[in-house]
Amino acid sequence: MMLYSVMVACLGSFSNGWVIGSPNIPGKETHECANGASHTYNATFPDCLPMNEALWGFAVASFCVGGLVGGLSGGYLQTRFGRKKTILFNNLGFIIGGLLIGCSVNSAMFIIGRILCGISCGLGSLTIPTYIGEVSTIKDRGAMGVCNQFFIVIGILLSSVIGLPLAKVPLWRINYAIVAIPAIIQMTLMFTCVESPRYLISVDRIDEAKRALSKLRNGTNVDKEFFIIVEGQVGTTTAQKLTNYEPASIYQDGKDNADMEMTSQPNVAQRDSMSFIQIFKDPVIRRITLIVVILHALQQLVGINAVMYYSTTIFEIAFDDELARYMTIVSSAVNFIMTAVAVAVIDKMGRRPLLLIANAGACIFSVLLVLGYVFDIPILLVVSVFCYVASFAVGIGPIPWLITSEITPTYASSSVGAVATAMNWAMNFLVGQCFPVILDKIAGYSFIIFAVIALLAFVFTLTFLPETKGRSLEDIVHGFEKHRK
Repeated sequence: MMLYSVMVACLGSFSNGWVIGSPNIPGKETHECANGASHTYNATFPDCLPMNEALWGFAVASFCVGGLVGGLSGGYLQTRFGRKKTILFNNLGFIIGGLLIGCSVNSAMFIIGRILCGISCGLGSLTIPTYIGEVSTIKDRGAMGVCNQFFIVIGILLSSVIGLPLAKVPLWRINYAIVAIPAIIQMTLMFTCVESPRYLISVDRIDEAKRALSKLRNGTNVDKEFFIIVEGQVGTTTAQKLTNYEPASIYQDGKDNADMEMTSQPNVAQRDSMSFIQIFKDPVIRRITLIVVILHALQQLVGINAVMYYSTTIFEIAFDDELARYMTIVSSAVNFIMTAVAVAVIDKMGRRPLLLIANAGACIFSVLLVLGYVFDIPILLVVSVFCYVASFAVGIGPIPWLITSEITPTYASSSVGAVATAMNWAMNFLVGQCFPVILDKIAGYSFIIFAVIALLAFVFTLTFLPETKGRSLEDIVHGFEKHRK
C-alpha cells in the first residue's frame, strides 16, 4: 500500500512536469505561426496566439506566479484538510487550466490557464513530498522521495516527445490540454489511498492513524514505529499512555531495530501547527527553516530552469533549428536517466554526499559550457549541457524536496514547507524572467553566474546540511535540539 500510495501521489508530480515542459517544443507554433490569429483551420479557434518575445516569456513563466500562490496557500490547506484531500482537489487547477489553454482564443486566456496550472504545481510541490515523507518507511524514504522528482522529469520528457508531432497548427492545443488526463486519473485513484498517519496524529485521530499505518505496512506489526511517531509529537510519557507501548522494548530487538533510532523525548502537550511567524521565533525550527529555504533558493539559482526553458535557444548556438529541438529532447532524456540513478543510489550513498557531488558537477560543467561558447567548440557546449543536467538530476533536483519533509517536524511542516515552496517558485520566476535578458547581453558567459552559485551551494551543503539517511523523522528533528538556546 505504501508504494501504491506514493505512485498515485506522484501522478501530480507528472502533471507538474508536463506543465513545465509543454511549451518547449510547440512554442513557436503557439505564438508565432505563419497565419497568426486567422482562423485557417478552425472557425472557433485562431491558428495561434500572436505574442512578442517579451509577452511569450511572461506567458511561459506565468505559471511560476501560480506556483508561488499555490505554495504559500498549501501550508494552510494541507493542515486544514489533510494531505490526501489536498492532493486530490489540487487536480482541479490542472484540469481547468489545461483545458483553458487548449481552448485559448487570445493570450490572456493562455496566461490565465498557465497560472491556474501553476497554482496546482505549487500546491502539489509542497503537499506531495510531505505526504511521501510521512507515509514511507525509513529505509525506503529516500527512493520514495526522489520519485517525486522522477515523475516530474517523466512529465517533462513525455511532453517534449509527444510535442514533436503536435508542434503544428492546430495540434499544439492538444499538447497543453493533455495535462487534464493524469489529473483526472489521480483524482479517481487518490480516493483509494490512505491519509498520512503523522497528519492524523497531529489532529488527535490516534486510532485512525494506527489503522492507516498498518495498511501502509501491509498489516505487519507497527507498534514500535507508531510509538516513535506519536512520541515525536507529544513526548515519551504521553505517547506511552496513548499507545500502551513500553518504550524500553525498542532496544530489546537488537540489530533489527537499528534503523529505528530514537531518543527519549520530553513530555509535551499535543502541539498545534506553527504559523509563519512562529517558525522564525523558535530557535530550532528557525534553523531548520533557513536551511530548507536556502536549499530551495539555491536549487533554482543554480540555473536548471534557464537550461530547461531555453535549451533549444542554447543548442541553436551550435545547431540548426530542427536539430536543436532533438537535442532538447536528449537533454530531457539525460534528466530522466540520472533521476532514475538518484532513485537507485540515494538510500545507499546518502543525501549529503549526493548533493555535494551534484553541486560540484554543476559548477564544473557550467565553466566548461562557457569555454565551449568562448572557443566555439560545439561538441563541448553540448556535452557540458548534458553533464550539467545530469548533475542537477542526480541531486540538486530531488534532494531539497526530500530534505524538506525529512528535517521538519509535523507541527511545523506546513509553514516551513510553504515558505520553502514559495521561495522555490519565486526564484524559478526570477531566473525565467532574467535569464533571457542576460543571455541576450552576454550570451554563453551567462553560465559563469550559475557556476559561482553552484560553488556557494557546495559550501553551504558541506557546512550546514546534516545527513538524514537511515534515521527516523523524529530523530532527525531531535538532532537539531543542540541549537536551542
